[in-house]
Amino acid sequence: MEYDKPLQTDAPPLPISLESNASHFNSDSSAQNHTRTPQLVYSNENGVPDETLPPDQHNQEMTGAPANQSLAGNANGGDESFAPAPPMFEGLSGEQSDEFTRNSFNLGPIYQEHTGDSRQDFRAQTPSLSAASGSSSNAHKRSMTISKGHNVSVILIATALETIASSKEARRSTALRDSTQRALELIRSNQGGDLPREIFEPLRLACETRNEKLMIASLDCISKLISYSFFNESENLSSYALSSPPPSPHATGRTNAGASQASIPQPSLVDLVAHTITSCHSETTPDPVSLQIVKALLSLVLSPTILVHHSSLLKAVRTVYNIFLLSTDPVNQMVAQGGLTQMVHHVFTRCRRGNVKSEPEIHRTQGNLESQPSSTRESFTLSGSESKRRSMNEKNNHTSSEESSSIVTLEQPTVTTGLHVDVSEQPPSTLRSFEAVNSLDALQEAGHDNYQLTLEDLFVKDAFLVFRALCKLTMKPLNNESERDLKSHPMRSKLLSLQLVLTVLNSHMPLFVDPSAIIYSTSTNEATSFVQAINQYLCLCLSRNAVSPVPQVFEISVEIFWRVLSGMRTKLKKEIEVLLHEIFIPILEMRTSTLKQKAVILGMMSRLCQDPQALVELYLNYDCDSEAADNIYEHLMNIISKFGSASSSVAQQRTSEPPSPALSPTAKNQGNTHASWSATVLPVSGTMDTTTMGLSEGQLRRQGLECLVAVLRSLVAWGTTTKGVDDVPPLASAKSQGEDIKRDPITPDAALNAYRRAATPDFGDDPTKFESAKQKKTTLLEGIKKFNYKPKRGIQFLLETGFITSPSPQDIVGFLISTDGLSKSMIGEYLGEGDDEHIAIMHAFVDQLDFRELPFVEALRIFLQSFRLPGEAQKIDRFMLKFAERYIAGNTKTPFASADAAYILAYSVIMLNTDAHNPQVKKRMTKSDFLKNNREINGGEDLPEEFLSQIFDDIVNNEIRMKDEVEAGLAISPPGPGLANALASVGRDLQKEAYVMQSNGMANKTEALFRTMMRSQRKGSKGGDQFFSASHFVHVRPMFEVAWIPFLAGLSGPLQETDDLEVVELCLDGFKNAIRIVCFFDLELQRNAFVTTLAKFTFLNNLGEMKTKNMEAIKALLDVAVTEGNNLKGSWHEVLTCVSQLEHMQLISNGVDVVDSGKKGRSRKVPTEELANESRSTHITVAADMVFSLSHFLSGTAIVDFVQALCDVSWEEIQSSGLSQHPRLFSLQKLVDISYYNMTRIRLEWSNLWDILGEHFNLVCCHNNPHVASFALDSLRQLAMRFLEKEELPHFKFQKDFLKPFEYTMIHNQNPEIRDLVLQCLQQMTQARAQNMRSGWRTMFGVFSTASKVLTERVANSAFEIVTRLNRDHFRAIVQYGAFADLTVCITEFCKVSKYQKISLLAIAMLRGVIPVMLKTPECSLSTDNPNPDQPMDDSMIRFWFPVLFGFYDIIMNGEDLEVRRLALDSLFSTLKTYGATYQVEFWDTVCQELLFPIFAVLKSSQDLSRFSTQEDMSVWLSTTMIQALRDLIDIYTYYFDILERFLDGLLDLLCVCICQENDTLARIGTSCLQQLLESNVNKLSPSRWERVTTTFVRLFRTTTPYQLFDESLRVEIDNSSEATESTTESSGVAILPAPLSPNSEDPKPSAKTSLNDRRKIFKQIIVKCVLQLLLIETTNDLLRNDDIYNTIPPAQLLRMMSVLDQSYQFARSFNEDKDLRTGLWKVGFMKHLPNLLKQESSSAATLVHVLLRMYHDMRPEHQAARPQIAERLVPLGVGVLRNFNKLKPDSQSKNILAWTPVVAEILEGFCRFDRQDFSQYLSVIYPLATELLSRDIAPDVRQPLKTYFQQVGYVKRIVDDMS
Repeated sequence: MEYDKPLQTDAPPLPISLESNASHFNSDSSAQNHTRTPQLVYSNENGVPDETLPPDQHNQEMTGAPANQSLAGNANGGDESFAPAPPMFEGLSGEQSDEFTRNSFNLGPIYQEHTGDSRQDFRAQTPSLSAASGSSSNAHKRSMTISKGHNVSVILIATALETIASSKEARRSTALRDSTQRALELIRSNQGGDLPREIFEPLRLACETRNEKLMIASLDCISKLISYSFFNESENLSSYALSSPPPSPHATGRTNAGASQASIPQPSLVDLVAHTITSCHSETTPDPVSLQIVKALLSLVLSPTILVHHSSLLKAVRTVYNIFLLSTDPVNQMVAQGGLTQMVHHVFTRCRRGNVKSEPEIHRTQGNLESQPSSTRESFTLSGSESKRRSMNEKNNHTSSEESSSIVTLEQPTVTTGLHVDVSEQPPSTLRSFEAVNSLDALQEAGHDNYQLTLEDLFVKDAFLVFRALCKLTMKPLNNESERDLKSHPMRSKLLSLQLVLTVLNSHMPLFVDPSAIIYSTSTNEATSFVQAINQYLCLCLSRNAVSPVPQVFEISVEIFWRVLSGMRTKLKKEIEVLLHEIFIPILEMRTSTLKQKAVILGMMSRLCQDPQALVELYLNYDCDSEAADNIYEHLMNIISKFGSASSSVAQQRTSEPPSPALSPTAKNQGNTHASWSATVLPVSGTMDTTTMGLSEGQLRRQGLECLVAVLRSLVAWGTTTKGVDDVPPLASAKSQGEDIKRDPITPDAALNAYRRAATPDFGDDPTKFESAKQKKTTLLEGIKKFNYKPKRGIQFLLETGFITSPSPQDIVGFLISTDGLSKSMIGEYLGEGDDEHIAIMHAFVDQLDFRELPFVEALRIFLQSFRLPGEAQKIDRFMLKFAERYIAGNTKTPFASADAAYILAYSVIMLNTDAHNPQVKKRMTKSDFLKNNREINGGEDLPEEFLSQIFDDIVNNEIRMKDEVEAGLAISPPGPGLANALASVGRDLQKEAYVMQSNGMANKTEALFRTMMRSQRKGSKGGDQFFSASHFVHVRPMFEVAWIPFLAGLSGPLQETDDLEVVELCLDGFKNAIRIVCFFDLELQRNAFVTTLAKFTFLNNLGEMKTKNMEAIKALLDVAVTEGNNLKGSWHEVLTCVSQLEHMQLISNGVDVVDSGKKGRSRKVPTEELANESRSTHITVAADMVFSLSHFLSGTAIVDFVQALCDVSWEEIQSSGLSQHPRLFSLQKLVDISYYNMTRIRLEWSNLWDILGEHFNLVCCHNNPHVASFALDSLRQLAMRFLEKEELPHFKFQKDFLKPFEYTMIHNQNPEIRDLVLQCLQQMTQARAQNMRSGWRTMFGVFSTASKVLTERVANSAFEIVTRLNRDHFRAIVQYGAFADLTVCITEFCKVSKYQKISLLAIAMLRGVIPVMLKTPECSLSTDNPNPDQPMDDSMIRFWFPVLFGFYDIIMNGEDLEVRRLALDSLFSTLKTYGATYQVEFWDTVCQELLFPIFAVLKSSQDLSRFSTQEDMSVWLSTTMIQALRDLIDIYTYYFDILERFLDGLLDLLCVCICQENDTLARIGTSCLQQLLESNVNKLSPSRWERVTTTFVRLFRTTTPYQLFDESLRVEIDNSSEATESTTESSGVAILPAPLSPNSEDPKPSAKTSLNDRRKIFKQIIVKCVLQLLLIETTNDLLRNDDIYNTIPPAQLLRMMSVLDQSYQFARSFNEDKDLRTGLWKVGFMKHLPNLLKQESSSAATLVHVLLRMYHDMRPEHQAARPQIAERLVPLGVGVLRNFNKLKPDSQSKNILAWTPVVAEILEGFCRFDRQDFSQYLSVIYPLATELLSRDIAPDVRQPLKTYFQQVGYVKRIVDDMS
């Protein structure tokens, strides 16, 4: 069997005192045991010099162990009957175990140096295994069999006993001698194995003799026996304990050796052994004995079979600890330190889950064993009634039993009856009192429930006791001398205990966070987790030591805190917050802390920053927790940023700062002591090397910068690698910088997995929840800020946001009391307001304070420290009244007779406080003055003088101050000027003194917070301690948003100030990581800030000051562009600007003369040769090229941003070049390049790209620098040629959009050379790529259309030639790909050119020539046959016919040349006549509505007049083109009346508009055309059409009737003021002003104030209407005298026309008869002469009479049927005319007589033609009027009808028989 196999597996051989670990790791070879005689060799084995040993022992042979075997072997290696020993480092990986052992015990060279060859003598004897291996009888004689079957070497024991027996002390002591002899006899009779107590007794007594030799021999023997498990009594005790009743104990009786409980009748053998060994040590113990004690205790504690628990374990640890402290031998110190570390490690290692599965359970009971159910497992049974043995154990452990009784209650959060021990209030722990018998040992009878305690539970309890003891040791305060002397006992004690705590935390963190590690209460059986149990001790350990001015203590404390933060943050959330907020962050911010301290904390923060999950959880649990006092993460980032960005000037101000506050002026000795400690310290894996930290401000800045960069790396690792994976851990972590963080290249980080497993299962990692919580906390902080500025406004805000639930005083007070951060002054101001509401709130506030059973001054302190008392007397008075009332109500036993006395005294105390402590008060109040001031205030009596004196002394000695004032006052002000102050400061370290004062306050405050926290935990209020584990990547976004400004500042500062390339590289790495985050989460503001800042650091705009670091910035920016291109968005502009400037720099460095319009008049600096070469380096060149060449890998949205930015940069380049012949076109060329690279993108993406590129080419091609425009056009041509190679599917328009810049250039660039170049480009494209042209045809014709308007004849001719060629050669392709309409538009544009009539005439000929070609082209699919007009319109009609016809229309409307317009008009209507028969009705409708009627749109609206440049042009167009168009329109209607009849309404409407014009010519043309239309188509009009025609006439008459003549407002005189008037709707055209068309204006009403000018316009319109009315009467008369029309029009419609004529007649007659009206109009200037409507009256009457008479005499049946109606109209009309005619005066109304004469003649003729009956009927009416005519001088035209009338009268009256 290999002896050291277990060592290789679990722990490496230890080169120091691990020899004493014989019991745990001793190995044996059975072969040697069978072949060698066991003998005990004492050759310096016990550490005693050789000369002190008997001479005959020097050469004895050592048996039982090989010569080269160390004491670290396995004690049961060769005996399979032994229970397997738990490996020392079980639970650790091999690497961890090796590292722990290597770091903890690597002191071999020192040990060997001091001890020489004695190392090999510390070997334990290996047991002989006769039972297992069949040993010979000879071997059996030399060994003794223990009851379990194990063999122990007889010589091993006998030699020691013989040494004792032969000593002087044995002869002096009977007990020693007898027990020695007894033991020897038992050994010789082979009975000692079953009586271990008998064997142990002489060894114990020998240790008590204090003889060095005997103690060494005894301890050595005890150590060997422990190695052989000689003192294990478990089986014997079990069988013994099962007997009932138990036998009486005796001196040598065996007891339970498997556990060390306190409730047994006498000490167990294990406890006795432990007590014996530990009792051997005292302050005077010789070093060899101390070494043996360490060896024996190490064997005992590390024994796998003999288990030491509780008080015995603590004694063992204490003893080794004291040996380390008290021993002056450095070897002993090192051995003790190593042994102690190994013991502590073993105590925690055996707590690992699953390593004691085979161990028996311990049954914890208060009754007799018989009441317990039998167990199938072997068990230790403890009886709770054996008081005798308990009393002995209690006697042995009396010093610690009292302490142990309260151990468990320290960790029980639910126990309220136990006494809570506050470490801060207890005396400092001493080395002799820190161990305690645990209450589990005592087995008190308080409980009654049976509870089984497993061996694992005992191990956990052991670990707790040891850890608690170590923590208490760390809390022992140091005096000034101890702080200065690292070799002092207190300092060494503190450092060792801290080191052990750190070691435990570093190696056994799983135990601390293991939820199954439970400690049970002795009294209540309540369970407390291990981490809760050690919580307060660990926190107090940190709060006491983390503020220490001693560097070594401080550094270890920081290391301990790092272990807590990294491993226990899920368990100690609140505690970590307190420690960070109250200690570590303040130390970073304190001016008095040293660089070293700050550097050490920064080092810890650096490790935190390298752990992504810890960083995210820090933010989630503190910054997003409204109960957390501080935004820890945000605060830390701000601090770190300040460190990183601190200017170098700050560093120079503190050059005299000492490296550490613990250093005294004699720093030389301190360095030696530090070295001395360092030589003995046991390093712990993962600790920082602090030796080089904090040496300078620059180093601190570097640390801060590294922290910032580490944070950014961690955020990148956490946040940018898991997009789209919500619940999966990140795929990558930040690259580790620390030695203790290892990454697995395949699986996710192990630490992150561990944290994730520890996540609370009750809450999901919901980012929205944390975002909401963060927002809530931010709102709360804003409310607090508002309150601290304006309390009322703050309370209102908090009420609105819901933080105060209601405006009730109780809710407001609850918020004021429970919320941290509120200003005490503002609380005082708010509560002191005098209105009822605030007084009620103040009363509620005071009622919340508890003054019960408090002294008066103490209550007043509490009261005044809850807010700051305001300065106004009235406010103070209200506060004091309420305080007195509250105090008296809560304290019945007071000297006050009433509340008045308390009120007066409170006021007096406040005055005393001010008087005693205000520095401005010169003469202070004495005690007698105070007593005098308070006489007779207690209801007329005096308060007790002693009471008042006590108050006076209390106030004078201890000022009542706010807590923040107390903390602020801790800082020591710098000494004032003067010699005295200078002398007083000599030899003092003022900075250290200030730090100590501040740190003490910090520690006290922290401990107070911990006390409050522990009390709340005991009450069970743990709601706010919920720890949230992070798993979601989205958390990084808010984390970056709250800290991006510190990040930016922290990275920018060093980058700007330093030239150190390492620092620069760090900063740039930070920038790259930050930009990666902002790009990933699309944080626009932050992205712009970081990218812009990085771009500025390139210094490309200031080449003369450029340095190497700026070149590195350029590289970083290019790297960002390559890696983050998909998310840069708007920041591409800065990147591409730098690329452009880089190319500019390269040109300058090459000596090229580059125009830079921005720096005219200034000398341009050239970069250094080195930088110029660097700018052309492969790195920069390739990276800059990759920005463009890799653009095709960008996403569809990213390429758009990229192109937009490149276009902007290109334009800036071009603008900066001005009119130079060599403009900067770098970016423009790159645009062309990336267009090539991205030509293969999908059409959708390419369209988005070209929207931007096309706009840019529009700008560039129109630049006023022809070199720029030429280059751009040529580039565009190249791209177009390439683009046209790609096939375009039908109905797409990519080519059209692509070629748009050519059209834009032709329109906007006035340079003829550039325009000619555009045509050349297009001509080349049509020649080379015509076969690929699709939608591009349309854009091309757009270009040619624009070219037609160019004033340069060469350009217009070239364009027309190209169009002519394309029309000739590619007409079918043009039609096929949908560009026919564009072709016609293009030709039309050439037709409209006025400057080049030749081109226009050719173009109109081309347009006419298109029609036959179009009809022949199959692609047009047009039919030349006459189709059914009613069939649906074919789409091809719109696609082909309409563009041609519209072209003619466009020329008619907009052609500038009259001849061209005439040709177009002729072409339009001739085409319609020629091909109209092939048009469907629907297409005719389109033609009419879209082409024919719009020609006359100018008549309807003046807006259409804008196309005329001058009134003359308009008049020419109206008088020529439009009039001819109207006639042609009537002609086409007549030609195709059968088809166009259905569109007659539109035509009539058009004619109405044409007639109702102020222009007389237009009106006459309109009436003429109307007349022509009716006369030409009279036989085609149906009755319904006649009805529409009649309606048109009715509307015309009503529209042109001047009803405004009767408006009285028009006759009112105007004196430069407006009057009410009525105006019909009119148009304000330049030459054409249409009259109102509405027939509803017969009853006008004044509606507006009119000026004189407006009235003139109205008068003018009235006159126009009168003229139009007369014109209509004439037209009607002409039409109705036409026989064809008269014979066709239905009588009903004829009567309607007669009705409107009659209305016109009546209107004119009414006006003519109203002389006053006419006179009034004349007076106001209506006309120059008296107005009348004589012509209208007479004309309308004549027409009426004529038509009615004709209708009356018409013999057609329908007319005969209407004769009664006709007569009813005719007779009154005739009678009226005759009567009015008779009234006319010949002398003054000759014109009237002349006008009416023909009418009278026709009336008389008509009456004469009446038949006899009708004539007779109306004779009585007419005859008198006819007779009266005889008396007038009438014209011959009237005489003849009058003669005929009288003849007819004679005939009718039968006066004559014949008419002849």
